[in-house]
Amino acid sequence: MGILNVTPDSFSDGGRFQTIDAALEQAHRLVEAGADVLDVGGESTRPGAASVPLQEELDRVIPVIEAVAARLDVLVSVDTCKASVAQAALAAGAEMVNDVSAMRADDAMTGVVAEAGCPVILMHALWPPATMQNEPEYVDVVEDVMEFLHTQASWAQARGIRREAILIDPGIGFGKTLEHNLLLLRSVTRMMIGGYPVVVGPSRKRFIGELTGRAPADRIMGTAAAVALMAAQGVHLIRVHDVEAMRDVARVADAIAWDV
Repeated sequence: MGILNVTPDSFSDGGRFQTIDAALEQAHRLVEAGADVLDVGGESTRPGAASVPLQEELDRVIPVIEAVAARLDVLVSVDTCKASVAQAALAAGAEMVNDVSAMRADDAMTGVVAEAGCPVILMHALWPPATMQNEPEYVDVVEDVMEFLHTQASWAQARGIRREAILIDPGIGFGKTLEHNLLLLRSVTRMMIGGYPVVVGPSRKRFIGELTGRAPADRIMGTAAAVALMAAQGVHLIRVHDVEAMRDVARVADAIAWDV
């Protein structure tokens, strides 16, 4: 899954792809590099980020999704926790919703996804982003995150979303300390116990910077280590900025671990 942030303030690439032309050019690069999915987001969810007004988020993502869907043969995902944005994005050509709130931020999201019948990613986070890194605590981070995701998945199904349409994401960096992130990354196979495909987004995250001392743009090797381990554990979808390099990493890790 290639990341396409059309925001001014995302932690790694904010401001780089705010125009339609720049975003479309980046989308072409990501698809040519081997992205199976493009995840288009118009609201930063970095720690401390404030919510973006609805119309502003719509103005950022809808023209980009329309342009990408019309020109490229790739599954487009919209990264949003607003039901109105998800609905407009699906009408514009998106085929998946990536909700970092696991559909807690907007009660109408379940209805939008159920009606569309589209895949949805439910991610764990200590909501909201503005305060999620303020001393996050868990009884057992792996068990707590698993319980939350499986509960949200069951809740979604009770509201008409097909079980086979649900993917789950432990939310690396979303209300977690370094140790929490490492424990979750070591335990992703446990996340698969419920049978839901698992998505992980380690790309350029703060935990890599804490371990290496490197700035976001220089975390490609740290990201590669995480991607290799995720692929070796059978993670279904890995969300990254550096698609070409990480696709190679995943292919080699897959071949060694899974004889593919």
